Amino acid sequence: MNPITRMALASCLACAWGLASAAATDQEIARLGKDLTPVGAEKAGNKDGTIPEWSGGLTKAPAGWKPGQKRIDPYKDDKPLFSIDASNVDKYRDKLSEGQITLVKTLKGYRMDVYPTRRSCGFPDYVYERTRTNAKEARLAANGWGLEKAIGAAVLFPIPKSGAEAVWNHKLRYMGEGRIEHYATIFSSKSGEAAPLVQDQWTTVPFHNPQNKGVEEVHGVETKLLNAVVSPAARVGEMILAHWYFNAVSDAWLYFPGQRRVRRAPTFAYDNPVPGYENLETVDQYPMFAGVMDRYDWKLIGKQEMVIPYNNWKLIDKSRKYKDIYGPDYLNRDLVRYELHRVWKVEATLKEGMRHIFPKRVFYLDEDSWALMVADNYDAQGKVWRVQESSIWVAPELPACVGQEFVSYDLAVGRYVGENATQERAETDWLAGREGRIDPNRFSANELRRFGER
Repeated sequence: MNPITRMALASCLACAWGLASAAATDQEIARLGKDLTPVGAEKAGNKDGTIPEWSGGLTKAPAGWKPGQKRIDPYKDDKPLFSIDASNVDKYRDKLSEGQITLVKTLKGYRMDVYPTRRSCGFPDYVYERTRTNAKEARLAANGWGLEKAIGAAVLFPIPKSGAEAVWNHKLRYMGEGRIEHYATIFSSKSGEAAPLVQDQWTTVPFHNPQNKGVEEVHGVETKLLNAVVSPAARVGEMILAHWYFNAVSDAWLYFPGQRRVRRAPTFAYDNPVPGYENLETVDQYPMFAGVMDRYDWKLIGKQEMVIPYNNWKLIDKSRKYKDIYGPDYLNRDLVRYELHRVWKVEATLKEGMRHIFPKRVFYLDEDSWALMVADNYDAQGKVWRVQESSIWVAPELPACVGQEFVSYDLAVGRYVGENATQERAETDWLAGREGRIDPNRFSANELRRFGER
Protein backbone atom coordinates (compact mmCIF):
# COMPACT_ATOMS: atom_id res chain seq x y z
CA MET A 1 0.00 0.00 0.00
CA ASN A 2 1.50 3.36 -0.98
CA PRO A 3 1.86 6.25 1.52
CA ILE A 4 -1.00 8.31 0.04
CA THR A 5 -3.40 5.35 0.20
CA ARG A 6 -2.35 4.68 3.79
CA MET A 7 -2.94 8.33 4.64
CA ALA A 8 -6.40 8.20 3.07
CA LEU A 9 -7.20 5.05 5.06
CA ALA A 10 -6.08 6.76 8.27
CA SER A 11 -8.39 9.65 7.41
CA CYS A 12 -11.35 7.29 6.95
CA LEU A 13 -10.58 5.58 10.24
CA ALA A 14 -10.50 8.94 11.98
CA CYS A 15 -13.98 9.68 10.62
CA ALA A 16 -15.25 6.29 11.74
CA TRP A 17 -13.70 6.15 15.18
CA GLY A 18 -13.41 9.79 16.14
CA LEU A 19 -10.34 11.90 16.60
CA ALA A 20 -7.35 10.46 18.44
CA SER A 21 -6.31 13.80 19.87
CA ALA A 22 -8.26 16.79 21.10
CA ALA A 23 -7.45 20.31 19.95
CA ALA A 24 -6.52 22.93 22.50
CA THR A 25 -9.40 24.89 23.96
CA ASP A 26 -9.97 28.56 23.19
CA GLN A 27 -8.83 29.39 26.71
CA GLU A 28 -5.57 27.47 26.20
CA ILE A 29 -4.93 29.03 22.81
CA ALA A 30 -5.44 32.49 24.31
CA ARG A 31 -2.41 31.86 26.53
CA LEU A 32 -0.06 31.68 23.51
CA GLY A 33 1.97 34.87 23.36
CA LYS A 34 0.90 35.78 26.90
CA ASP A 35 1.93 33.57 29.82
CA LEU A 36 3.02 30.98 27.25
CA THR A 37 5.44 31.77 24.44
CA PRO A 38 4.01 31.60 20.90
CA VAL A 39 5.19 27.96 20.66
CA GLY A 40 3.83 26.86 24.02
CA ALA A 41 6.72 27.20 26.47
CA GLU A 42 6.32 28.85 29.85
CA LYS A 43 7.28 32.47 29.31
CA ALA A 44 8.17 33.22 32.93
CA GLY A 45 11.37 32.17 34.60
CA ASN A 46 11.43 29.75 37.50
CA LYS A 47 11.06 30.64 41.17
CA ASP A 48 14.78 30.26 41.88
CA GLY A 49 15.75 32.65 39.09
CA THR A 50 18.00 30.01 37.55
CA ILE A 51 15.81 29.93 34.44
CA PRO A 52 15.13 33.44 33.11
CA GLU A 53 12.03 34.78 31.41
CA TRP A 54 11.81 34.21 27.66
CA SER A 55 12.20 37.54 25.86
CA GLY A 56 12.02 36.53 22.21
CA GLY A 57 15.30 34.70 21.65
CA LEU A 58 18.11 35.60 19.25
CA THR A 59 16.35 36.26 15.94
CA LYS A 60 18.72 38.84 14.43
CA ALA A 61 22.16 38.13 12.99
CA PRO A 62 25.21 39.75 14.62
CA ALA A 63 26.24 43.04 13.01
CA GLY A 64 28.22 42.45 9.82
CA TRP A 65 27.75 38.67 9.84
CA LYS A 66 26.53 36.84 6.73
CA PRO A 67 25.50 33.21 6.15
CA GLY A 68 28.49 31.03 5.37
CA GLN A 69 30.83 32.98 7.63
CA LYS A 70 32.22 31.69 10.93
CA ARG A 71 29.55 31.49 13.61
CA ILE A 72 29.76 34.07 16.39
CA ASP A 73 29.23 32.92 19.97
CA PRO A 74 27.14 35.60 21.75
CA TYR A 75 27.89 34.00 25.12
CA LYS A 76 31.64 33.48 24.73
CA ASP A 77 32.38 35.36 27.97
CA ASP A 78 30.10 33.16 30.10
CA LYS A 79 31.84 31.06 32.74
CA PRO A 80 30.58 27.78 34.24
CA LEU A 81 28.48 28.19 37.37
CA PHE A 82 29.38 24.71 38.60
CA SER A 83 30.33 21.25 37.35
CA ILE A 84 28.60 17.92 37.87
CA ASP A 85 30.91 14.93 38.26
CA ALA A 86 31.08 11.63 40.12
CA SER A 87 31.69 13.40 43.44
CA ASN A 88 28.44 15.39 43.45
CA VAL A 89 26.12 13.85 40.85
CA ASP A 90 23.63 12.61 43.45
CA LYS A 91 23.06 16.21 44.55
CA TYR A 92 21.72 17.03 41.09
CA ARG A 93 19.96 13.77 40.21
CA ASP A 94 16.53 15.44 40.08
CA LYS A 95 17.87 17.61 37.23
CA LEU A 96 19.36 14.71 35.21
CA SER A 97 18.12 11.70 33.30
CA GLU A 98 19.00 8.19 34.43
CA GLY A 99 21.29 7.89 31.43
CA GLN A 100 23.13 11.11 32.23
CA ILE A 101 23.69 9.95 35.80
CA THR A 102 25.02 6.62 34.52
CA LEU A 103 27.50 8.37 32.21
CA VAL A 104 28.83 10.51 35.04
CA LYS A 105 29.16 7.54 37.38
CA THR A 106 30.69 5.05 34.97
CA LEU A 107 32.98 7.06 32.67
CA LYS A 108 36.14 8.15 34.48
CA GLY A 109 36.68 11.89 34.22
CA TYR A 110 33.26 12.59 32.69
CA ARG A 111 31.74 15.84 33.88
CA MET A 112 29.05 18.35 32.91
CA ASP A 113 29.90 22.06 33.06
CA VAL A 114 26.73 24.06 33.75
CA TYR A 115 26.55 27.64 32.46
CA PRO A 116 24.01 30.46 32.92
CA THR A 117 20.74 29.65 31.20
CA ARG A 118 20.17 31.60 27.97
CA ARG A 119 16.77 31.21 26.38
CA SER A 120 18.08 31.93 22.91
CA CYS A 121 15.48 30.11 20.79
CA GLY A 122 13.01 32.07 18.71
CA PHE A 123 11.30 31.73 15.33
CA PRO A 124 10.01 33.91 12.48
CA ASP A 125 6.65 35.59 13.06
CA TYR A 126 4.95 33.37 10.46
CA VAL A 127 5.89 30.31 12.54
CA TYR A 128 4.11 31.85 15.53
CA GLU A 129 1.02 32.73 13.46
CA ARG A 130 0.79 29.27 11.92
CA THR A 131 1.39 27.61 15.29
CA ARG A 132 -1.75 29.28 16.61
CA THR A 133 -3.69 27.76 13.71
CA ASN A 134 -2.28 24.31 14.51
CA ALA A 135 -3.18 24.72 18.17
CA LYS A 136 -6.81 24.84 17.12
CA GLU A 137 -6.88 22.51 14.13
CA ALA A 138 -3.96 20.01 14.14
CA ARG A 139 -4.75 16.47 15.15
CA LEU A 140 -3.33 12.98 15.19
CA ALA A 141 -4.83 10.12 13.23
CA ALA A 142 -7.19 7.68 14.91
CA ASN A 143 -4.33 5.21 15.33
CA GLY A 144 -2.88 7.57 17.96
CA TRP A 145 0.54 8.06 16.35
CA GLY A 146 0.12 9.26 12.76
CA LEU A 147 -0.46 12.86 11.72
CA GLU A 148 -3.95 13.49 10.37
CA LYS A 149 -4.05 17.27 10.00
CA ALA A 150 -1.60 20.15 10.42
CA ILE A 151 0.16 22.88 8.50
CA GLY A 152 3.94 23.17 8.27
CA ALA A 153 6.38 25.99 9.06
CA ALA A 154 4.97 25.87 12.59
CA VAL A 155 4.90 23.92 15.82
CA LEU A 156 2.24 21.25 15.39
CA PHE A 157 0.98 20.91 18.96
CA PRO A 158 2.08 23.87 21.12
CA ILE A 159 -0.17 22.63 23.93
CA PRO A 160 0.35 18.85 23.67
CA LYS A 161 -2.23 16.45 25.05
CA SER A 162 -0.24 13.26 24.51
CA GLY A 163 3.29 11.96 24.26
CA ALA A 164 2.85 11.33 20.54
CA GLU A 165 1.95 14.99 19.96
CA ALA A 166 5.05 16.15 21.82
CA VAL A 167 7.29 13.81 19.80
CA TRP A 168 5.75 15.08 16.56
CA ASN A 169 6.82 18.56 17.65
CA HIS A 170 10.40 17.27 17.72
CA LYS A 171 10.18 15.34 14.46
CA LEU A 172 8.86 18.34 12.55
CA ARG A 173 10.43 21.23 14.45
CA TYR A 174 11.11 24.15 12.15
CA MET A 175 14.67 24.32 10.77
CA GLY A 176 13.90 25.74 7.33
CA GLU A 177 12.57 24.17 4.14
CA GLY A 178 15.75 22.27 3.33
CA ARG A 179 19.50 22.25 3.93
CA ILE A 180 22.81 21.07 2.54
CA GLU A 181 25.12 19.60 5.18
CA HIS A 182 28.77 18.57 5.16
CA TYR A 183 29.79 16.48 8.14
CA ALA A 184 31.42 13.34 9.48
CA THR A 185 30.21 10.51 11.68
CA ILE A 186 32.82 9.61 14.30
CA PHE A 187 33.14 6.08 15.70
CA SER A 188 35.01 6.06 18.98
CA SER A 189 38.14 3.98 19.49
CA LYS A 190 40.00 3.13 22.68
CA SER A 191 43.22 4.09 20.89
CA GLY A 192 41.94 7.65 20.72
CA GLU A 193 42.13 7.66 16.93
CA ALA A 194 38.73 8.87 15.75
CA ALA A 195 37.49 7.08 12.63
CA PRO A 196 35.43 9.56 10.58
CA LEU A 197 32.93 8.61 7.92
CA VAL A 198 32.76 11.83 5.90
CA GLN A 199 29.46 12.61 4.18
CA ASP A 200 27.48 15.22 2.25
CA GLN A 201 23.76 15.35 2.80
CA TRP A 202 20.78 17.06 1.16
CA THR A 203 17.53 17.32 3.10
CA THR A 204 14.26 18.72 1.81
CA VAL A 205 11.18 19.46 3.94
CA PRO A 206 8.52 20.96 1.60
CA PHE A 207 6.08 20.78 4.50
CA HIS A 208 7.93 23.75 6.01
CA ASN A 209 7.22 26.06 3.13
CA PRO A 210 5.48 29.05 4.79
CA GLN A 211 2.66 28.70 2.24
CA ASN A 212 2.03 25.02 3.03
CA LYS A 213 -1.66 24.23 3.35
CA GLY A 214 -1.37 20.85 5.04
CA VAL A 215 -0.25 17.23 5.05
CA GLU A 216 -2.08 16.43 1.81
CA GLU A 217 -0.25 19.11 -0.17
CA VAL A 218 3.10 17.31 0.24
CA HIS A 219 1.58 13.91 -0.66
CA GLY A 220 2.14 12.44 2.78
CA VAL A 221 5.91 12.97 2.69
CA GLU A 222 7.44 14.23 5.92
CA THR A 223 11.09 14.56 4.83
CA LYS A 224 13.41 13.40 2.04
CA LEU A 225 17.12 12.86 2.59
CA LEU A 226 20.00 12.03 0.25
CA ASN A 227 23.36 11.08 1.79
CA ALA A 228 26.64 10.54 -0.10
CA VAL A 229 29.91 9.20 1.37
CA VAL A 230 32.98 11.40 0.68
CA SER A 231 35.59 9.31 2.54
CA PRO A 232 37.22 6.90 3.40
CA ALA A 233 38.29 5.85 -0.10
CA ALA A 234 36.86 2.35 0.26
CA ARG A 235 33.35 3.77 0.64
CA VAL A 236 33.43 6.86 -1.60
CA GLY A 237 30.28 7.13 -3.68
CA GLU A 238 28.00 5.05 -1.46
CA MET A 239 24.61 6.73 -1.23
CA ILE A 240 21.38 6.43 0.73
CA LEU A 241 18.09 7.98 -0.34
CA ALA A 242 15.37 7.96 2.32
CA HIS A 243 11.77 9.14 2.37
CA TRP A 244 9.96 9.56 5.68
CA TYR A 245 6.16 9.66 5.72
CA PHE A 246 3.57 11.03 8.10
CA ASN A 247 1.57 7.82 8.29
CA ALA A 248 3.67 4.99 6.87
CA VAL A 249 6.99 3.21 7.23
CA SER A 250 9.90 4.98 5.52
CA ASP A 251 11.32 3.97 2.15
CA ALA A 252 15.03 3.84 1.33
CA TRP A 253 17.28 3.03 -1.62
CA LEU A 254 21.01 2.24 -1.53
CA TYR A 255 23.59 2.87 -4.25
CA PHE A 256 26.93 1.05 -4.28
CA PRO A 257 29.44 2.34 -6.88
CA GLY A 258 31.17 -1.03 -7.19
CA GLN A 259 27.91 -2.63 -8.31
CA ARG A 260 26.71 0.45 -10.20
CA ARG A 261 23.15 -0.27 -9.26
CA VAL A 262 20.43 0.97 -6.95
CA ARG A 263 18.99 -1.48 -4.45
CA ARG A 264 15.86 -0.86 -2.44
CA ALA A 265 16.44 -1.40 1.27
CA PRO A 266 14.00 -4.09 2.50
CA THR A 267 13.53 -2.23 5.79
CA PHE A 268 14.96 1.17 6.67
CA ALA A 269 13.13 1.86 9.91
CA TYR A 270 12.78 0.98 13.57
CA ASP A 271 15.76 -0.88 15.08
CA ASN A 272 17.47 -1.86 11.85
CA PRO A 273 21.15 -0.89 12.09
CA VAL A 274 22.26 2.06 9.96
CA PRO A 275 24.41 0.52 7.18
CA GLY A 276 28.12 0.87 7.86
CA TYR A 277 27.69 2.27 11.38
CA GLU A 278 29.37 -0.59 13.24
CA ASN A 279 26.05 -1.56 14.86
CA LEU A 280 26.17 1.53 17.08
CA GLU A 281 23.01 3.25 15.82
CA THR A 282 19.55 2.18 14.76
CA VAL A 283 17.74 3.84 11.88
CA ASP A 284 15.20 5.47 14.18
CA GLN A 285 17.94 6.98 16.36
CA TYR A 286 18.81 9.37 13.54
CA PRO A 287 18.50 12.27 14.12
CA MET A 288 17.91 11.53 17.83
CA PHE A 289 14.55 10.00 16.84
CA ALA A 290 12.78 9.77 13.49
CA GLY A 291 10.41 7.56 11.61
CA VAL A 292 7.14 5.82 12.19
CA MET A 293 5.84 5.72 15.77
CA ASP A 294 3.45 2.76 15.67
CA ARG A 295 5.39 0.28 17.82
CA TYR A 296 5.20 2.29 21.04
CA ASP A 297 2.65 3.69 23.44
CA TRP A 298 3.65 7.32 24.04
CA LYS A 299 2.96 8.74 27.49
CA LEU A 300 3.33 12.43 28.26
CA ILE A 301 4.78 12.45 31.79
CA GLY A 302 4.91 16.23 32.17
CA LYS A 303 7.48 18.97 32.59
CA GLN A 304 10.59 19.20 34.70
CA GLU A 305 13.74 21.26 35.01
CA MET A 306 16.77 19.55 33.55
CA VAL A 307 20.42 20.15 32.72
CA ILE A 308 20.78 19.76 28.93
CA PRO A 309 23.32 20.70 26.23
CA TYR A 310 22.53 24.20 24.95
CA ASN A 311 24.08 27.07 22.98
CA ASN A 312 27.06 24.94 21.99
CA TRP A 313 28.98 27.31 19.75
CA LYS A 314 32.25 26.09 21.23
CA LEU A 315 31.48 22.59 20.04
CA ILE A 316 30.91 23.65 16.41
CA ASP A 317 33.94 25.98 16.26
CA LYS A 318 35.78 25.20 13.01
CA SER A 319 39.16 26.09 14.46
CA ARG A 320 39.10 22.66 16.12
CA LYS A 321 39.83 19.26 14.64
CA TYR A 322 37.92 16.05 15.24
CA LYS A 323 40.80 14.72 17.34
CA ASP A 324 40.43 17.72 19.66
CA ILE A 325 36.80 16.85 20.35
CA TYR A 326 36.14 13.13 20.04
CA GLY A 327 38.13 11.20 22.63
CA PRO A 328 38.34 7.47 23.32
CA ASP A 329 35.41 7.44 25.77
CA TYR A 330 33.47 10.68 25.31
CA LEU A 331 33.47 14.19 23.86
CA ASN A 332 35.96 16.74 25.22
CA ARG A 333 34.20 17.95 28.35
CA ASP A 334 35.70 21.45 28.05
CA LEU A 335 33.69 22.02 24.87
CA VAL A 336 30.19 20.91 25.86
CA ARG A 337 28.03 23.59 27.45
CA TYR A 338 25.07 22.59 29.63
CA GLU A 339 22.28 24.81 30.90
CA LEU A 340 19.21 24.38 33.10
CA HIS A 341 16.00 24.42 31.05
CA ARG A 342 12.46 23.15 31.31
CA VAL A 343 11.77 20.05 29.27
CA TRP A 344 8.82 17.87 28.39
CA LYS A 345 9.30 14.26 29.47
CA VAL A 346 7.83 11.52 27.26
CA GLU A 347 7.98 7.79 27.97
CA ALA A 348 7.69 5.29 25.12
CA THR A 349 6.76 1.70 26.01
CA LEU A 350 6.77 -1.10 23.45
CA LYS A 351 3.27 -2.30 22.60
CA GLU A 352 2.31 -5.89 23.26
CA GLY A 353 3.12 -8.03 20.25
CA MET A 354 5.59 -5.54 18.81
CA ARG A 355 9.39 -5.89 18.73
CA HIS A 356 12.24 -3.43 19.07
CA ILE A 357 15.67 -3.70 20.69
CA PHE A 358 14.61 -0.82 22.99
CA PRO A 359 11.48 -1.93 24.89
CA LYS A 360 11.45 1.43 26.68
CA ARG A 361 12.66 4.90 25.76
CA VAL A 362 12.49 8.14 27.71
CA PHE A 363 12.70 11.39 25.77
CA TYR A 364 13.35 14.93 27.05
CA LEU A 365 12.29 17.77 24.76
CA ASP A 366 13.33 21.40 25.21
CA GLU A 367 10.24 23.56 25.76
CA ASP A 368 11.55 26.53 23.74
CA SER A 369 12.67 24.72 20.57
CA TRP A 370 10.84 21.35 20.87
CA ALA A 371 14.15 19.65 20.05
CA LEU A 372 14.78 16.23 21.59
CA MET A 373 17.81 16.91 23.78
CA VAL A 374 18.32 13.69 25.75
CA ALA A 375 17.10 10.15 25.07
CA ASP A 376 17.55 7.18 27.38
CA ASN A 377 17.08 3.86 25.54
CA TYR A 378 16.61 0.75 27.70
CA ASP A 379 17.37 -2.93 27.12
CA ALA A 380 15.13 -5.91 27.80
CA GLN A 381 16.40 -6.14 31.39
CA GLY A 382 15.30 -2.59 32.14
CA LYS A 383 18.80 -1.10 32.15
CA VAL A 384 19.88 2.01 30.30
CA TRP A 385 21.64 0.81 27.15
CA ARG A 386 22.18 3.76 24.84
CA VAL A 387 22.21 7.38 26.00
CA GLN A 388 21.81 10.13 23.41
CA GLU A 389 22.52 13.83 23.85
CA SER A 390 21.82 16.45 21.23
CA SER A 391 23.01 20.03 20.94
CA ILE A 392 21.36 23.20 19.69
CA TRP A 393 22.40 26.71 18.76
CA VAL A 394 20.86 29.62 16.88
CA ALA A 395 21.06 29.94 13.09
CA PRO A 396 19.95 33.58 12.79
CA GLU A 397 19.58 33.36 9.01
CA LEU A 398 16.40 31.29 9.48
CA PRO A 399 15.98 32.32 12.37
CA ALA A 400 15.64 29.17 14.49
CA CYS A 401 17.50 26.99 16.94
CA VAL A 402 19.03 24.17 14.92
CA GLY A 403 20.66 20.90 15.86
CA GLN A 404 23.21 18.77 14.05
CA GLU A 405 25.82 17.30 16.38
CA PHE A 406 24.57 14.56 18.67
CA VAL A 407 26.22 11.65 20.41
CA SER A 408 24.99 8.17 21.32
CA TYR A 409 26.82 6.26 24.06
CA ASP A 410 26.45 2.47 23.98
CA LEU A 411 27.01 1.43 27.60
CA ALA A 412 27.00 -2.28 26.75
CA VAL A 413 30.03 -2.15 24.45
CA GLY A 414 31.73 0.94 25.93
CA ARG A 415 31.74 2.90 22.68
CA TYR A 416 29.96 5.89 21.22
CA VAL A 417 29.10 7.38 17.85
CA GLY A 418 29.40 11.13 17.28
CA GLU A 419 26.90 12.17 14.61
CA ASN A 420 26.88 15.17 12.25
CA ALA A 421 30.33 16.44 13.26
CA THR A 422 30.79 19.61 11.20
CA GLN A 423 34.00 21.03 12.65
CA GLU A 424 36.30 20.13 9.72
CA ARG A 425 33.69 20.66 6.99
CA ALA A 426 32.10 23.62 5.25
CA GLU A 427 29.25 25.52 6.89
CA THR A 428 25.77 24.09 6.56
CA ASP A 429 23.55 25.91 4.08
CA TRP A 430 20.36 26.30 6.11
CA LEU A 431 18.77 28.49 3.42
CA ALA A 432 19.28 26.01 0.54
CA GLY A 433 15.64 24.94 0.47
CA ARG A 434 14.26 28.44 0.78
CA GLU A 435 16.56 29.87 -1.89
CA GLY A 436 16.29 27.05 -4.43
CA ARG A 437 19.70 25.39 -4.15
CA ILE A 438 18.22 21.91 -3.74
CA ASP A 439 16.95 20.12 -6.83
CA PRO A 440 13.69 18.36 -5.87
CA ASN A 441 14.20 15.83 -8.68
CA ARG A 442 17.32 14.52 -6.96
CA PHE A 443 15.27 12.66 -4.33
CA SER A 444 13.95 9.89 -6.57
CA ALA A 445 15.23 6.33 -6.97
CA ASN A 446 15.47 6.85 -10.73
CA GLU A 447 17.82 9.79 -10.24
CA LEU A 448 19.95 8.12 -7.58
CA ARG A 449 22.07 6.02 -9.95
CA ARG A 450 22.59 8.90 -12.38
CA PHE A 451 23.68 11.15 -9.54
CA GLY A 452 26.05 8.50 -8.19
CA GLU A 453 27.77 8.12 -11.56
CA ARG A 454 28.55 11.81 -12.00
